Amino acid sequence: MRPGERLSMDIDAAVPTAARMYDHYLGGKDNYAADRAACEQLDQVVPSTRVLALNNRRFLQRVVGTLAREYGIRQFLDHGSGLPTQNNVHQVAQRVDPATHVVYVDNDPMVLVHGRALLQEDDRTAVIHADMRRTDEIFAHPDTERLIDFSRPVAVLFNSVFHCIPDDEANGPQAVVRRVVERLAPGSFVVMCQLVSEDAEVRKFVTDFMDQATQGHWGRVRQEADVAGWFEGLEILEPGLVEVSGWRPDTEVAPRQQTLEWIEFGGLGRIPG
Repeated sequence: MRPGERLSMDIDAAVPTAARMYDHYLGGKDNYAADRAACEQLDQVVPSTRVLALNNRRFLQRVVGTLAREYGIRQFLDHGSGLPTQNNVHQVAQRVDPATHVVYVDNDPMVLVHGRALLQEDDRTAVIHADMRRTDEIFAHPDTERLIDFSRPVAVLFNSVFHCIPDDEANGPQAVVRRVVERLAPGSFVVMCQLVSEDAEVRKFVTDFMDQATQGHWGRVRQEADVAGWFEGLEILEPGLVEVSGWRPDTEVAPRQQTLEWIEFGGLGRIPG
């Protein structure tokens, strides 16, 4: 986005969005025919996508629970949070401590509408309408300032979102991570994962397809080495950077991808100190 450009509040049912496609894969109802049609076309080339989405959601729930229970994190800032489903970040974290504060960030107006309806009676959680690349705007937002104390450890989430933004020296994933980490207290955590493939043809197909389907609201499918670069300077916690269903699994019966043409890859990093 250009400096000063405002996000649109218009919802275009004819143009798929990553948030609504993800909602469809998770069995949600907040999506349109265009989103479902795009998913069907995607499945023809990358058929493991539904299981990938389910495993990514389970990863999010496990990592939030781990941060709350084992590391005492009581503040979460979730970039590109998507449409609310069951067991959202605030629900998982507040089961450990009801006083936990959560701020969700998303640029999809449908996320804002549904999220605020869900949270209208929860003053410990907020949804703000912002582009994840606008770090200054997010950190200065009244709800962020009200709920997050950046002098104390916080968990910042970039869960399956960086493939939605292109490479750019000023606003690509590496730059966004650097800006955010510079603002966090020692002992804070950063969760990052994205869609990756080591198959050049898969990367090109999905990148081109999603860029066209979403009318430019897409970045690219990357490789594992790209994701690893974002963790530079962070202490990577066990089990390291992995396909996310293998990150501290709590069950052996979770669905497994039948094909590995692409995977969700990432992990959990901690700011030393």
